[in-house]
Amino acid sequence: MEYIIDAAGKKLGRVASEAAAYLRGKHDTGFAPNKVSKVRVIINNASQLDLSEKRLQEEYQSYSGYPGGLKKESRGHLIGRRGMKEAVMRTVRGMLPRNKLRTPTLKNLVIND
Repeated sequence: MEYIIDAAGKKLGRVASEAAAYLRGKHDTGFAPNKVSKVRVIINNASQLDLSEKRLQEEYQSYSGYPGGLKKESRGHLIGRRGMKEAVMRTVRGMLPRNKLRTPTLKNLVIND
């Protein structure tokens, strides 16, 4: 099954939560939380998302595990460096459960600018 989401003029969180629900298979009557759903989600027009200045200033953090290894990057800087595709991918990733199924589930997500 394939779902297409048009992101033009929509907020980032709304698009990401819709995509995350489809990827998990919550829409399906045979929903099983222990299996990867056989659903492919395509997000079109990701570069036309409605992002306010406040949302562009939010930060992503990563920690290497070493002292002084905390790195922060604003969403606006990330979009300039890697594109809107990466920001959408990270947002959807944050809405999926943190378990072994997260990585295989994200392989069913396709984002087009």
